[in-house]
Amino acid sequence: MNTKRLTSLAMLIAVYIVLSILTPVKVVNFKFTFEAFPILVAAFLSGPVDGLIVGAVGSFIYQLLFSGYGITPTTILWVLPHAASGLIVGLLSKSKNFDLNRLQIILFCILSSLTVTSLNLLALYVDSRLYGYYSPALVFGNLLLKIFTGVILAVIYSAILPKLLSYLKKLQERN
Repeated sequence: MNTKRLTSLAMLIAVYIVLSILTPVKVVNFKFTFEAFPILVAAFLSGPVDGLIVGAVGSFIYQLLFSGYGITPTTILWVLPHAASGLIVGLLSKSKNFDLNRLQIILFCILSSLTVTSLNLLALYVDSRLYGYYSPALVFGNLLLKIFTGVILAVIYSAILPKLLSYLKKLQERN
């Protein structure tokens, strides 16, 4: 791994953590945040490994230092959603040789959102069963809201990403 790549990953991880901390809406088990954005940038620009690294390391650092929970038996379950998202979007982007049209970006962002929502639901379910706070209303009660906001975020990301990715690719080519 060269210095430029390591620096880029570190910056994207830092942005992920800041966006995770600056959550505009957080109620019980619902969180509306833009934390997925740097994961998507890494995955769309550099592929599955970088998307996975930004998602896994960013989630782990947030979980460890800022979530209030630290390391628990379910920590890996809480790290998995964003790590998987980065991996999946990176694999899809790489399969298209990183030459994506707007529709593909929208679809990949929606898939990312649904992946994160599904795996977060699994983590919440396992965590609630393990620690004895399970309630169907708590685990599944706001699922439709989570899916809806995830799709809205995917559309917002898709509005920003094409121009940003184009600009960042030009920067990469210059250097």
